[in-house]
Amino acid sequence: MIDLPEFDVDCFIEKACDFIKQKVEESNSNGVVLGLSGGIDSVVVACLAVKALGNNNVKAFVLPSSTTSDQDLFDANLIKTMLDIPVEYILLDDLYENFLALCDIEYLPSENKQLAMMNVKPRLRMTFLYYFAAIYKSLVIGTGNKTELYVGYFTKYGDGGVDLLPIGDLYKQDVKKLAKKLGVPSSIIDKAPTAGLKVGQTDESELGLSYEYIDRIVYMYVEKEMCDVEISEDLDISLNDVKKIIKLINQSEHKRLRAPILNKDASNN
Repeated sequence: MIDLPEFDVDCFIEKACDFIKQKVEESNSNGVVLGLSGGIDSVVVACLAVKALGNNNVKAFVLPSSTTSDQDLFDANLIKTMLDIPVEYILLDDLYENFLALCDIEYLPSENKQLAMMNVKPRLRMTFLYYFAAIYKSLVIGTGNKTELYVGYFTKYGDGGVDLLPIGDLYKQDVKKLAKKLGVPSSIIDKAPTAGLKVGQTDESELGLSYEYIDRIVYMYVEKEMCDVEISEDLDISLNDVKKIIKLINQSEHKRLRAPILNKDASNN
């Protein structure tokens, strides 16, 4: 089975810190604001931000709801202590329920309602983060990794609504290597990744494959430009599984691009 390309973890940490500092300085900001979920990605980004800016310039917010696991809350608090950063806790449930009640319009089609409801929580979190970022004159630092970005496993203008993405070029496997180097507790590294939008939900159960395979499919399709049959044969998994991930990559392209702007000059069409 093909391996992901190796990367120098120590070199990346140095580059990531320089990147974070540069973006903060370019925007004349005081620091960064981030959503701390207790998952590996947000914890790694919190560690990088503190290393780059110092703990006084990193403001973290835990924004749980009834579908957030006790383990994630425990891990978020663990990182708060480990990094010695200010963390605020804001429960979303009342606001979320009030929003849905306001949107409970008669005769709405029900086909896509569940997905629409799930996307509300990440967009509420984005709104909170930008509110506090404006108050602290800070940037919202994102926690998305390359695998999630390419398969579209994020909410547009939700957890995708950020100012910079320091681990956006790292596959999930890379993030784990980085987490070990940064001293992230093994309980967080080994925990099943979850978006926390449904009770008991995990990323891998929703995507239908483990990140070990999803990482490689993204790498082989996007970077190596291999076709679905070649990927299926190399990874020894079903062609349908490969096609499913490739379909996610292609269908989610709009989530990775700036909104298209119509050129008023017809001659440039």
